Amino acid sequence: MIIRTFPVGPLACNCTVIADEKSGAAIVVDGGDGVDEVAALLQRSGWRAEYLVHTHAHIDHIGDLGRLRERAGGAALLHPADLPLYATLAWQAQWLGLPAAPSVVRLDGELRDGQLLELGSISVGVHHTPGHTPGSVCFAVGDGRDTTLLTGDTLFAGSIGRWDLGGTSMGDIVRSIRTHLLPYADATPVVPGHGPSTTIGVERRSNPYLQ
Repeated sequence: MIIRTFPVGPLACNCTVIADEKSGAAIVVDGGDGVDEVAALLQRSGWRAEYLVHTHAHIDHIGDLGRLRERAGGAALLHPADLPLYATLAWQAQWLGLPAAPSVVRLDGELRDGQLLELGSISVGVHHTPGHTPGSVCFAVGDGRDTTLLTGDTLFAGSIGRWDLGGTSMGDIVRSIRTHLLPYADATPVVPGHGPSTTIGVERRSNPYLQ
């Protein structure tokens, strides 16, 4: 299993590419603002995208999905509870002061709680973690030995995501973290949607929202 995480776009969204070294199949997580970087990494590494998945439907995570799918291929997936938010890309672009809005495109399928996406020996489990948005999800990436959590804007190093952007509450996001993420072992790496990585143990002990 190969995991590559790198910031993309003006809001430095952490995009992660997961690849099965043997088959070359890959999953791109939150690549909607990093089309050129993702396409270049896939081409340079000889990987092919099987899935383009998104932790939620804010523009910095999913905005340029249409162009990414044209360049990289793969099935575009989002939790259905965030479809209304995805439809507001034009408003999101205006709110951020962007000169133009990317197009809303047809998706290829849905992400569901408990779903498993598989690439060779790699499995990517889906946790529906409403709170930052109604359809926020986190991904548990494992190869049978180690697990890494990709938490989007649900759990950050020392903080949690905003819950005041519509349709959710602080109680929702804390409940999601406690139910879906804190059961993992303390050593489990956490890669948030922005900023530095952390571990479940560090957040369990010191995150002020989880005490």
